Amino acid sequence: MVHIKPLQPVSRELMEEIDFHWHTDPDGSGYVANELLDVTQDEAEAYYEAGVALYEMFVKAGDHVIENNLLFDIGIPFNLVEMVKKSWENKVHWHLYGRFDLAGGIDGAPIKLLEFNADTPTGLFETAIIQWAMLKANRLDEDAQYNNIYEGLKENFRRLITLDEDPELFEKHYDGWKILFSSARENAEEEGTVRFLQMCAQDAGFETGFCYLDEVQFDDNEGIFAPDGTNYEYWFKLFPWENIALEDELPLILNSIMANQKAIILNPAYTLMFQSKGFMKVLYDLFPDSPYLLRTDFRPLDGVKQVEKRFFGREGANVTILDASGETLAQTEGEYGNYGAIYQEFVEMPKNAQGDRYQAGLFYIYEPVGLGFRKGGEVMDNYAKFVTHRLV
Repeated sequence: MVHIKPLQPVSRELMEEIDFHWHTDPDGSGYVANELLDVTQDEAEAYYEAGVALYEMFVKAGDHVIENNLLFDIGIPFNLVEMVKKSWENKVHWHLYGRFDLAGGIDGAPIKLLEFNADTPTGLFETAIIQWAMLKANRLDEDAQYNNIYEGLKENFRRLITLDEDPELFEKHYDGWKILFSSARENAEEEGTVRFLQMCAQDAGFETGFCYLDEVQFDDNEGIFAPDGTNYEYWFKLFPWENIALEDELPLILNSIMANQKAIILNPAYTLMFQSKGFMKVLYDLFPDSPYLLRTDFRPLDGVKQVEKRFFGREGANVTILDASGETLAQTEGEYGNYGAIYQEFVEMPKNAQGDRYQAGLFYIYEPVGLGFRKGGEVMDNYAKFVTHRLV
């Protein structure tokens, strides 16, 4: 059973002072749980080792998918295939950050990969800032957490320029290149996440700008522009690549911009390959003996409790839990039912005394740099609560 300590809540006023405006769920309950989860140093080290091993497997599996033309098998839309391949083949398309969702890792439970949110992961602000605020407000040691996200992002922004060289050489190579950051309108969570990323880029030494997604201007031959006409060499969008595929002209324009080397898009198109849950089947085929992977297939598994997930499902939508005989135990609705599905062996998550389950989110930013938890039911949906942790 997980070790939980109650915490005094941070006031909504203070949360908003630090630009955390999505603190309340639609039902009026607080999004941040007023509790603390203890994580030992050994457990934190095990999460780090798992993240390193998993990312190495993802890279090897990515090579396998590209070389064997398996992009359609894992649901990559036809109008994004060329961009996925181009971004994979050229290092300048740098993966900025992603989040592994993991079961286990605490209370003696083995770490198991559920999925990798490699393209548009949220929870970044909470993991980097709110955990610190919760510890500080409760007069606990705010440094006693597995959380180097801010430092990791600064260094990884610099690697956009230095690539595999020392990020401390950024000033030597930087030539005034700018990053435009964009999110959807009227979405406080996404805008807060993007503005946090913009702050990290500024602190890394970049010139930056922000505008909403509907304000960005594109030109096949000239690149990407803000509404004031400023041309940007990099564009970060918190907008899923699979949604870009549904736009009429945007995929063609972005492909031309990439081919003409007029801008670099973050996260790169190949992160959609990692994001697809169909990739989990390829990963298991290649590394069936990995202690971190769950048995996964495109067809229902024989004789085991399992979870059916859609390739690009989000926030627990369109998930079905099946027993060993294939009978439905639980099911959620959603808008992702037209995507392909995987069947993944069910794994139980650590629980508290009330039966709430805890899922770890491990942010990977060149290396595993930060840990946060969500608390919820058997399916982690949009009402799951964010839980602060402490190293003990």
